[in-house]
Amino acid sequence: MTPDTDNSKVQGEGDYDAARRFDKAEREFVESGKVKDGVRKAPPGSAEEAAEMSDAEGVGKSHSKGEAPGDADSEGKGSAKP
Repeated sequence: MTPDTDNSKVQGEGDYDAARRFDKAEREFVESGKVKDGVRKAPPGSAEEAAEMSDAEGVGKSHSKGEAPGDADSEGKGSAKP
């Protein structure tokens, strides 16, 4: 297919319509509340994986300025830093 006969809406490296559909589906999934359920259903496969996840979380939090208001989970693990 030559560029002259290509009637798609691909611009550069992306398809704007596909990007909008993906963004909409992603937003709807996050807003549906199913994210936490999915996370809970996928526990670490081993003690080693759990340790790696914990280490990675620590590294991520070390770069953070603290929890955003409302980010603390229902188990009380998170707390806002001044």
